[in-house]
Amino acid sequence: MRLEKSEKHMIFNTTEIPDIFFSEYLGNMPGEYLKIYLYISFLSKYSKEVKVNDLSKNLSLPVNVINEGMKYLEEKKLILRKPQGFIILDIQENMLNELYKPNIKTSPEKIEENTQNKERIQLVEYLNNKYFQGVMGPTWYQDIDTWFEKYQFTKEVMIALFDYCFKKSALHRNYISTVAEAWGLNNIKDLGDLENYYIKQDKLMKINKTIAKKLGRYNGLNQYEEAYVEKWVNEYKYDMNIIEIALKRTTFKANASFEYINSIIKDWNERNLRTPAEVNEFLEKRKELNKNKKELEKKVKKETFDQREYNNLSFLYANNNVMEG
Repeated sequence: MRLEKSEKHMIFNTTEIPDIFFSEYLGNMPGEYLKIYLYISFLSKYSKEVKVNDLSKNLSLPVNVINEGMKYLEEKKLILRKPQGFIILDIQENMLNELYKPNIKTSPEKIEENTQNKERIQLVEYLNNKYFQGVMGPTWYQDIDTWFEKYQFTKEVMIALFDYCFKKSALHRNYISTVAEAWGLNNIKDLGDLENYYIKQDKLMKINKTIAKKLGRYNGLNQYEEAYVEKWVNEYKYDMNIIEIALKRTTFKANASFEYINSIIKDWNERNLRTPAEVNEFLEKRKELNKNKKELEKKVKKETFDQREYNNLSFLYANNNVMEG
């Protein structure tokens, strides 16, 4: 790759990294890719032909990591691929263009309404000061506005969202966006909705731990098994009293899988069995039917055997008459 030359000697030169990089990119960037970005930013001031193998040696990173890192930086629009190499992009200019690009889907009236929304502005400033020490990146303003519009959160829920992620030590855009989406899918709008959601999640967590303990899963359930449990509890409205009956059914089957347990509970739901009493009554009836079926099969088998014996004796008797004749 070809990098541009600086007119100053290295001793008198400096490599400047815009503040916007620290607020918008640093938090989510893997350490090895950060190392690559800082080094190529430094090299961009000198007219040299830099090869991937050279970067690998100078940064003590495998070639595949260098290639992956360059691809990452390109996707984040920190560098631009050219026929003869890469250009280090001006992220300040990119951010300015992104922030002030006209939104043809939004009417001037809507823009003015949002601009004049003092309550929203005060909330953003509160989040900025409380969780970002007053240096929140510009794109956060867009994200917050998007979450308000998309999920219809109240300001109290928005504060709770940031507070939740802050306590999880995950105050970065991807994680907050994931949590916001989860809350939106659960129809959380205000604090009442959020409180009910926490109650459900707490109940779900306790049931997961109980199931894992009863099945001897000391490392807990995996995410797919937890998805099954969430369906049993939230969609089927079953509690541990019914789920435990299904767990006991695994003793009748060797190497019973979680899918097997799910098939049992799914069948009960389709039969509209809502209480432990209804489930137990159904199991007793099915047990009786199976018993009667086995007895009937045994009886039919015996009658078939007796008939076969009778036919054999008749054949033998007929042969004896022939021989005597």
